[in-house]
Amino acid sequence: MTDSKYFTTTKKGEIFELKAELNSDKKEKKKEAVKKVIASMTTGKDVSALFPDVVNCMQTDNLELKKLVYLYLMNYAKSQPDMAIMAVNTFVKDCEDPNPLIRALAVRTMGCIRVDKITEYLCEPLRKCLKDEDPYVRKTAAVCVAKLHDINAQLVEDQGFLDTLKDLISDSNPMVVANAVAALSEIAESHPSSNLLDLNPQSINKLLTALNECTEWGQIFILDCLANYTPKDDREAQSICERVTPRLSHANSAVVLSAVKVLMKFMEMLSKDLDYYGTLLKKLAPPLVTLLSAEPELQYVALRNINLIVQKRPEILKHEMKVFFVKYNDPIYVKLEKLDIMIRLASQANIAQVLAELKEYATEVDVDFVRKAVRAIGRCAIKVEQSAERCVSTLLDLIQTKVNYVVQEAIVVIKDIFRKYPNKYESVIATLCENLDSLDEPEARAAMIWIVGEYAERIDNADELLESFLEGFHDESTQVQLQLLTAIVKLFLKKPTETQELVQQVLSLATQDSDNPDLRDRGYIYWRLLSTDPVAAKEVVLAEKPLISEETDLIEPTLLDELICYIGTLASVYHKPPSAFVEGGRGVVHKSLPPRTASSESAESPETAPTGAPPGEQPDVIPAQGDLLGDLLNLDLGPPVSGPPLATSSVQMGAVDLLGGGLDSLIGGTNFVAPPTAAVPANLGAPIGSGLSDLFDLTSGVGTLSGSYVAPKAVWLPAMKAKGLEISGTFTRQVGSISMDLQLTNKALQVMTDFAIQFNRNSFGLAPAAPLQVHAPLSPNQTVEISLPLSTVGSVMKMEPLNNLQVAVKNNIDVFYFSTLYPLHILFVEDGKMDRQMFLATWKDIPNENEAQFQIRDCPLNAEAASSKLQSSNIFTVAKRNVEGQDMLYQSLKLTNGIWVLAELRIQPGNPSCTLSLKCRAPEVSQHVYQAYETILKN
Repeated sequence: MTDSKYFTTTKKGEIFELKAELNSDKKEKKKEAVKKVIASMTTGKDVSALFPDVVNCMQTDNLELKKLVYLYLMNYAKSQPDMAIMAVNTFVKDCEDPNPLIRALAVRTMGCIRVDKITEYLCEPLRKCLKDEDPYVRKTAAVCVAKLHDINAQLVEDQGFLDTLKDLISDSNPMVVANAVAALSEIAESHPSSNLLDLNPQSINKLLTALNECTEWGQIFILDCLANYTPKDDREAQSICERVTPRLSHANSAVVLSAVKVLMKFMEMLSKDLDYYGTLLKKLAPPLVTLLSAEPELQYVALRNINLIVQKRPEILKHEMKVFFVKYNDPIYVKLEKLDIMIRLASQANIAQVLAELKEYATEVDVDFVRKAVRAIGRCAIKVEQSAERCVSTLLDLIQTKVNYVVQEAIVVIKDIFRKYPNKYESVIATLCENLDSLDEPEARAAMIWIVGEYAERIDNADELLESFLEGFHDESTQVQLQLLTAIVKLFLKKPTETQELVQQVLSLATQDSDNPDLRDRGYIYWRLLSTDPVAAKEVVLAEKPLISEETDLIEPTLLDELICYIGTLASVYHKPPSAFVEGGRGVVHKSLPPRTASSESAESPETAPTGAPPGEQPDVIPAQGDLLGDLLNLDLGPPVSGPPLATSSVQMGAVDLLGGGLDSLIGGTNFVAPPTAAVPANLGAPIGSGLSDLFDLTSGVGTLSGSYVAPKAVWLPAMKAKGLEISGTFTRQVGSISMDLQLTNKALQVMTDFAIQFNRNSFGLAPAAPLQVHAPLSPNQTVEISLPLSTVGSVMKMEPLNNLQVAVKNNIDVFYFSTLYPLHILFVEDGKMDRQMFLATWKDIPNENEAQFQIRDCPLNAEAASSKLQSSNIFTVAKRNVEGQDMLYQSLKLTNGIWVLAELRIQPGNPSCTLSLKCRAPEVSQHVYQAYETILKN
């Protein structure tokens, strides 16, 4: 009979019976009883009352019974730490058992019991097991070190376990090597600054030797470790690649992807002229193709990774187009991903095949898939010029089907084709106009309106068509309203006499009757342009448009390089770096591909590309159509202003602001000036042609080194409450590091020693980054000053108030507790300067109900003084302007946990009070940010 019988019992009050059975003399009865206990525990019943009885069963030679008892122990040790200590002796004994399985089982279980009291007893047995003669015990002990490090890192370092782990990398058994690498990698991830995995050619050689004989998971650990190594030259890179290549034929897809990651990374260092480079490209294709014959979920993961590989090195899979053709029974998520890769691989050589496939897909039943297929035809037209004509006629055939969603998608992509190939395919406009009435989706309506406005001179009844859209103006989405406004202004500039009434109607709808700030701003801009200088209006609105680029959804090159380093992990499926989805950012290290060596062609060298600009051959990434603010702000305003003459910059700024749109308060006047800045070395300037950012980013976000405001020390723990120990302190932040500056005074009659400090969990994860070090005993009436470095990677729990910190300090006399409030500005980070475009977008994005207003009284500072004072505490001025005699500072700051706070500070010269408006996605921090402003400005 199987063990399932233990899970079917529904008896009540069985704890008492189980107790009796556990204490029985018969071994079989004991075993049955422990199985029943484990079954109850698994189904969620509380059997912790049986702890002492189960622990008594540990004294047995029966391996099965021992495993069950250990399983019970792991589960309940946390809730019964005092009882768990009873089991320690058995553990220590088991670690010396002649049977290696029992030795390994004991050390594995000890690592899983996360109880501080027990960890001290663990050290001796663990040290023996790390040097055990049996490799099974050594490999188990290696993983146990990582578990112990997670519970008590200091203990592991003090006991020298890390050095023992490093020695295990040279072990004769490959599984021990793999587990040692896995444990060291795990520890290194939680402590990015420590150089634990000190990889050198000798250790790499040992890892590669072990690679051939490991289990598949061992191979993955070793390959991931190799991927973090940077070879010293291309010869070493080639030698590693040669030894890793056989892993590509492994049956486990995780091993294959890990091997691909290592090869993709080291290929960066190989010259393209090498024969080996070409051989490697050929070898990479078959394993990737094989991954696509697995089940759909694995296919999807493989496709997401292939998507990255194709963007980095399309030549690997350029001959494998057919494997990405969609099968009828593929799930939709696989179909969409395959479609994406097909377009990336489309070229003149295979475009006929691709188009025939896409046309087939456009007649499928799955609506999402059909939409994507129609869009793909448009992308092919833009990517492969020779196929454009064929694509357009395919799209026209699809429009003739009169299937609503097909027609709408076709119109959206034809708009892009017109942008790419002006004056070539405009003959199809008549066909498009016939389908005007069937358009009900905002994107399709906006595209059609753009076409009518852009080619108004070719469409006889353009005014009637646009007027028909105007009737329901207020019911349209923002995208359509903005497009309609622009189209009618274009029409007016092309046919001024017939359309004067129409343009006045749309301008008044956009400015007077609309509550959308984007629409109002654009309406006012057009209104002013048309009323003051129609010639300038014509130059702005009817300007020559840049051709759109081939690929509109390429991943930005530096991000792509980082994601290549994360092939085979979640980051490669999300297409986001780990820092974007790993909470707290603990252990997240930014990775990048190694630089090309001198023997590689210099044209490809990332060093030669100007900083901030992707290498020349990368296609531009164009903003999506909805990003109209982006279109306006992306205007290239020529070279940056360098050096002191700010007078010219304020003139340019006026022109910029007119086109800036966005925040209500930023509309109007031409008196926008850049924030005051210290003289900045010329080499900090942004690269030429980066547009608005130059005018705003004069400081390039460099925080001043003077450090933020420090409050005077206050008494946190009076001597009468702490048996004669008095603690005063304050918090400081300097050049990115936070510290707690303490003053300890001994007002007792005895010497104080053995100081230690601990924080309770708190809102921002503040924790001591080092022990509290009082180097000499503290004699009576003696005072000592100590600076305790703090980190923000501790446990997080929301406190009331938010900035409350509960502290425990221990010495040889007792443990004392106190709580204090830390000023929030110690958490303002140095890279808290947002660029202006981002500021505008974020301000609009945060709901209005998250905005809070405060008055700061008795603060007679002018705007320059306030701005520089705040900047020294990492509150950065993004923009400054003067409205009706009031100075407005637009500022941003970022907290250590990644929360952004945006601020508008209004200062009236001569008035000692100023108004602060704060917007933040976590409104509960606003009150504390205001207090920080008040503290900094008044001191």
